[in-house]
Amino acid sequence: MRDSYSPPNGFEFQMSVSLNERGTKIEDLDTPALLLDLDLLEQNIKVMSDFFRGKSARMRPHIKTHKSPTIAHKQLAAGAEGIACQKLSEAEVMVEAGIGDVFITNEVVGWSKVLRLAHLAHHSNVTVLVDDPENLNQLSKAAELEGVKINAVVEVDVGMQRCGVQPGQPALDLAKHVARKPGLNFLGILGYEGHCVLIDDFEQKKKLCLEALSKNIDTKEFIEKSGLKVEKVCAGGTSTYAITGIQPGITEIHPGTYATMDLKFKNMGMPFDCAVTLLTSVISNPAPGKFTLDGGLKAISEEYGLPKPRLAKTKLVHLYEEHGLLELEDGGQSLKRGDKVELIPTHGCTTINLHNQFHCVRKGYLESVWTISARGMFS
Repeated sequence: MRDSYSPPNGFEFQMSVSLNERGTKIEDLDTPALLLDLDLLEQNIKVMSDFFRGKSARMRPHIKTHKSPTIAHKQLAAGAEGIACQKLSEAEVMVEAGIGDVFITNEVVGWSKVLRLAHLAHHSNVTVLVDDPENLNQLSKAAELEGVKINAVVEVDVGMQRCGVQPGQPALDLAKHVARKPGLNFLGILGYEGHCVLIDDFEQKKKLCLEALSKNIDTKEFIEKSGLKVEKVCAGGTSTYAITGIQPGITEIHPGTYATMDLKFKNMGMPFDCAVTLLTSVISNPAPGKFTLDGGLKAISEEYGLPKPRLAKTKLVHLYEEHGLLELEDGGQSLKRGDKVELIPTHGCTTINLHNQFHCVRKGYLESVWTISARGMFS
């Protein structure tokens, strides 16, 4: 963990202008609005940072959930080694915001993107995943053209069957290929146990997770027997940090969701609170005990189930594109048009990506408005 950190010169945290002595009340905001509770955000960052203090594994938070340079700088200030991105365009946003150590945990393929990656290496310490020799050839060519060094990490498929080479000899063969290429610096391996993260039962998750991690460790030892140094062995995310983060031999993990959190992971017993909600307004009362909200699928996602109202004895029963249908349960307090209802997302990653801004609140008042600068960055 870093001992100290200061944002780079020229970077300023985005702040709103207070409209009165305390600022704008939450209930006075136009809706739908994506809220970010700063007290909960800061507590979540602290909990994860405290967990890794004194551990051998380093923590490099993934920005694919929050997509915010401001939050990334807060994570760095709390001790993170650098940040991880999933797409090159996300990395470009983060580097523009002054972040000097960026790991793209994905393959960057195609000459135009590879050249963009090499350009980025002029301004930041850049690392990228690789799983193909031809891709390595392009990365090496671009690095030589630009006179830069690109760090390469071999992705190992430890069970997710999404990207990566097989453990053992295939990983060694590719690592040797990296080491021979000018302009590239072989750093190590990454094997993400993503096929384990949605398992609710902790013991079953731990069993499968450790089986996957053992493939990482065995591959690291196999590569080092050939004489290559493996500096990084990366794995892990929010759902598995407490397993992966203490596994001997794992040097770096990349949790993303923890900072803002969502119901899917919270319901697994994670020690983080849901800092992001969607503020909606009641716009209609079509039948007794039934209310229509002004936020739908274009403002909050539902692939992990319907969002949960932060209002006692109510439940969301359906989402249309621009409407949410809310029902009162027995004993629930009736609502009227204009009343505000917060919805807690089941999946933060796909909800946040629908919005341009976080309305940052603290103790019932708007404190800041932060641009979600990397939203929509898919390339």
